[in-house]
Amino acid sequence: MLDVLPGRAAPEFINGLEALNLHRGGIPDFQTISDELEALTGWRVVAVPGLVPDDVFFEHLANRRFPAGNFIRRPDQLDYIQEPDVFHDVFGHVPMLTDPVFADYMEAYGKGGLRSLRHASLKNLAALYWYTVEFGLIQTDQGLRIYGAGIVSSVAESIFALESDSPNRIKFDLSRLMRTDYKIDDFQQTYFVIDNYEDLFRATVDTDFAPLYAQMNGQFDLKPADILPADGLIDKGSQDYARNGGRSAALGNSKQASPYE
Repeated sequence: MLDVLPGRAAPEFINGLEALNLHRGGIPDFQTISDELEALTGWRVVAVPGLVPDDVFFEHLANRRFPAGNFIRRPDQLDYIQEPDVFHDVFGHVPMLTDPVFADYMEAYGKGGLRSLRHASLKNLAALYWYTVEFGLIQTDQGLRIYGAGIVSSVAESIFALESDSPNRIKFDLSRLMRTDYKIDDFQQTYFVIDNYEDLFRATVDTDFAPLYAQMNGQFDLKPADILPADGLIDKGSQDYARNGGRSAALGNSKQASPYE
């Protein structure tokens, strides 16, 4: 996994791996990581047995605690596992929490999540998390880089997200992104690209989400591969991977080419 990330993962992610000694591999010690992380940005890692209810999840984030699964995937699940495990949560998420601005964004997201429980638009807010924290890309002076945990914890998607001509890559737009449905069981058909973490943080804390929720009314009117005239389009993808059946076709046909070739 670590061999794939240099030149693909964001510098802040690589720096976080090194700051917490996660680049050395092995099963992480939550207490040690929490102490080191708290000294950097005030965050701690708390062990949970699996997915937690929305209100509990938001409460943790709002108080600068990151809930991490305390089970590990099998070796044959290195590229994909639907329920987050310790590898995805600690290796994928925690390094970015060493960055002060991204750490503030995560706290702001948690506080916003608690407020969102009064509305019927939870999936719209979930899309913000999905397309940034899990599957976000950032534009750097060296080109596009990965900061989303769902990508960096997958060897294949780390390559696919940056190098395949199949997915769309679109500049981050908060309200547009929150109207966009997403796939939970395969590579994404669209990736949203931020210019910097400060813009992401400011978009979250400076936006009154209540009118957005009222406008969306809990609905998703954009499909994962849609492109709008107003989009800041970086790459218009061919969508060949999804059109050819995606992961299910790849698993059913051993002769199918890799999606990132």
